[in-house]
Amino acid sequence: MDSRISARALDAALGGWHTREPAYEALADGIRLLCLDNRIAARTLLPAERALAQTLRVSRTTVASAYASLRASGHITSIRGSGSLTLPQAPRGGGTVLTAPGSIDLQQASPAAWPGLAGIIAETAADAATLVARSGYDTLGSRRLRAAVAQRYSDRGLETAADQILVTTGAQSAIHLLAEVLVAPGDRVLVETPTYPHAAEAFRSAGARLVAVPVTTDDGWDLGRAAEAMTRTRPRLAYLMPTLQNPTGRSMSDAEEQAIQRAAADSGTLLLTDDTTSELFFTGSAPLRFAGDDAVRIGSLGKTVWGGLRVGWVRADAATIRRLHGARPPRDLGTPELEQAIAIRLVERMPEILPQRGSLLAAGHDALRRGLERELPSWTVPQVAGGVSLWVGLPDPLSSALVMSARADGVYLTAGPRFAVDGGYENRLRIPFTAPPADLERAVELLARVWERVRAGVPAVAGVSRDALV
Repeated sequence: MDSRISARALDAALGGWHTREPAYEALADGIRLLCLDNRIAARTLLPAERALAQTLRVSRTTVASAYASLRASGHITSIRGSGSLTLPQAPRGGGTVLTAPGSIDLQQASPAAWPGLAGIIAETAADAATLVARSGYDTLGSRRLRAAVAQRYSDRGLETAADQILVTTGAQSAIHLLAEVLVAPGDRVLVETPTYPHAAEAFRSAGARLVAVPVTTDDGWDLGRAAEAMTRTRPRLAYLMPTLQNPTGRSMSDAEEQAIQRAAADSGTLLLTDDTTSELFFTGSAPLRFAGDDAVRIGSLGKTVWGGLRVGWVRADAATIRRLHGARPPRDLGTPELEQAIAIRLVERMPEILPQRGSLLAAGHDALRRGLERELPSWTVPQVAGGVSLWVGLPDPLSSALVMSARADGVYLTAGPRFAVDGGYENRLRIPFTAPPADLERAVELLARVWERVRAGVPAVAGVSRDALV
């Protein structure tokens, strides 16, 4: 048995679960969402019925009925004498679930492929004889691609050589490799909250103890908390998305960059910046933050070109690149040659690609914003200059309940707590604007209906207000 979750930990993860009647189905829905979001991993032992009932202050019958509902829906199995175990929720990709035909899937925050990609693939395939003449095992990355990525950084103001680049199979692969090489079990890693959930998972898998620093759509990074956390815990690493942060869309100011850089230097903390969304401005661009050789950077083509093109990279000093290269073979034997050859052409054409991506994302953003302001005026919609999503504020802490209920109406989203490091964000919802505008407008109309249904279904619990259901 891989792991177990205590009744107290499950209570904290569930948040305001009692959002409808009967209570056992509301509880079952809350646990389902935790399984579907991978906040409870597959093959996790759930608390005993009696212990969970005491912690949640409900009857044992309520918990037993919830577990029965979860067994019926294929989310858990119960073994006599051993307890209830969560089951893998396949097919799964990036924390998403299989959607029904005709539904609107807003779980992934990736735009459709750049329109010129098919042509680039065809051009590259015409050179197939040259590609297959190579061994196909390349754990460092093709020299041409590393040079193209290095030139891209140089063009953005950070002088870079090819030997400062390692090519990976996407940004996620890069994060896992960095976590394994740079983080030892027990090391502290500073991360933003909310944050990219798979990054937090990668650091936890490496044995890191996460230290959270809040980021908000209005006020940005909590600089006081960041400085205090670095001084007190002296993290080995700080994982940051300083430009068009996911999911808030916030970008650092000069003052924020300087304050965090000072705190990191004073505490000996290595800065790891994730650049995967940093060029996705609706119009224009922004300078690279932490543009020095003392920071490690991650990039990829997943957001800028197509999520199905699994090409990413690490930019670091040459010594760190050699360490990463040496540690890579046990994980994988290199990025596919064909994808690297495609990526070379794409990186070289980035000045042509980015304006189209900005225009596409701006259209989705404008459609989503109009719809939210019209249909859900009580929601708080932040101002963003780019990125892939809106980190929307809800007037009631019902994000998980809304997401579960919306699935029945064919809209698939990810609840706010999925992006939390230490829990919370039931009053937040990430809505990507990467889907076509017509789909976004229809999704908002459906969400407005679901929202009223969810709010109306919140029971009065011994006089406790909705605001207390956090």
